[in-house]
Amino acid sequence: MTNIHQYWVYIMANHNHNVIYVGVTNDLFRRYQEHKRGEGSTFTAKYKCHKLIYFEEFNNIDDAIAREKEIKGWRRSKKEILIKTMNPEKNDLGLQFV
Repeated sequence: MTNIHQYWVYIMANHNHNVIYVGVTNDLFRRYQEHKRGEGSTFTAKYKCHKLIYFEEFNNIDDAIAREKEIKGWRRSKKEILIKTMNPEKNDLGLQFV
């Protein structure tokens, strides 16, 4: 029996897309719902980062954490380029969960 784990690195944004948050989770749907309710992260609650605008999936937590740290270390312009590869319109990708 194979035990497959899933982890996600994700980016949330506020309504105007001028504040973004990079995070990692093992349950993207649950985490998205927490951010939408203003729970789980003081930063996202304070700045109302409720839109999921980017995510990547990993099978290994160490890889996911390393990627999160890598993205967090980037300049905003590089993060914007990454987001546009998946979601050029910056739509709320979390709406696919509903």
